[in-house]
Amino acid sequence: MFAAMALAFGLAMDATAVAAARGLAVHRAREAVVLPLLFGGFQSAMAALGWLAGLWLGPYIAAWDHWVAFGLLVLIGGKMLRDAWRGADGKEAPAPATMMLYLGLALATSIDAAAAGLTLPLVPATPWIALVLIGAITVGCSSIGYLAGRIIGKHFGSKLEALGGLVLIGIGIQLLVREL
Repeated sequence: MFAAMALAFGLAMDATAVAAARGLAVHRAREAVVLPLLFGGFQSAMAALGWLAGLWLGPYIAAWDHWVAFGLLVLIGGKMLRDAWRGADGKEAPAPATMMLYLGLALATSIDAAAAGLTLPLVPATPWIALVLIGAITVGCSSIGYLAGRIIGKHFGSKLEALGGLVLIGIGIQLLVREL
């Protein structure tokens, strides 16, 4: 059980950082619920896909997952930087978040879960328990990260959205460098 929990916390960290970055920006209240649920759902689903795909798709997932995550995170982080820049001069406020943005973030943060899903048969807990733990822990950590970002954003201003964008780009670069 400990190995399954450790795996779940490890997979939840990217989603938690992205949720905190999103919490720094100005958003609708529903984002505090939607993002963690999507992140947890995608983490579990992608781990399940990795588990089911097994050896057949393993080499393909491992060959491209870091490139896809890098591209998505850099694009979304760049958009956050652009929105912060436009909002800073008072001419244009950041655009409200859309479901496509939420889905893109959920996908970008869960791609590594597909590769991790390949290892689920090696985890001492049954794979189904591990999948539930991955989803639940990601929801909890992402909720805490989002709320922490909102609190920090309220105290330090909306310019921190630029920092959130840089964090997303940094996570994308880190994923790419780690895999190359």
